[in-house]
Amino acid sequence: MIRIGICDDEGYMSDSVRTMVSGFFREKNIEIIILQFSSGEELLKYDKQIDILFLDIQMKGIDGMETARKLRRRKFKGILIFITVLKEMVFQSFEVQPYDYLVKPIEEQYFEKMMERLLGSMKDASEENLLVQKGYESRIIPIVDIVFCEIIDRKIYLHLVSSEVVDYYDRIENLEKKLNHGFFRCHRSYLIHLKYLKSYKNGTAYMENGREIPVSRLRGKEFSNVILQYMKCENE
Repeated sequence: MIRIGICDDEGYMSDSVRTMVSGFFREKNIEIIILQFSSGEELLKYDKQIDILFLDIQMKGIDGMETARKLRRRKFKGILIFITVLKEMVFQSFEVQPYDYLVKPIEEQYFEKMMERLLGSMKDASEENLLVQKGYESRIIPIVDIVFCEIIDRKIYLHLVSSEVVDYYDRIENLEKKLNHGFFRCHRSYLIHLKYLKSYKNGTAYMENGREIPVSRLRGKEFSNVILQYMKCENE
């Protein structure tokens, strides 16, 4: 499920974008949640994940540009699309890394082409990110940020480089299929990211974050071979 935010202080424009977004994803059979905000202040109070954000630049109070700066400073990693009446505003926005711009009045044909491009980019990026579903919430985790994965009582715990731990319900077999070749299942309860492996000795993998991960006897020999192969590929 993709979480989409629309922030515009003009109700009719917000509803217009909502209609176009809903129609586009309905045709693609992709489930979405749409959240509407009437000001930058209201948006900044929202503390949950937004994957795609349509943000009006000219708003009363905190304008869209300043709102975007504040969001990026908070490490907002969603896709940002500005809505504007002034094309000139484009040149002031590089610092907040927008994906694209919709100029009012929004042409539906341009909107469709932009969204097709965006969907293609998201599919390409899915190989570099993990979409975690927890209840009705979803979150995109860059795979490069995962140090190791642990399963306890049917719940998966993703240990990230930031020391944050993200938990959700899934089978470790499903997770293993989604991760790339840089991971190895060294134990029935652990998947480790070889990028963050410091050393391996006597059945224990020592990770860069200080954790010691057990390696089962049955996987020890394969693990040694995988480490050598991984190091070879990294040095090529």
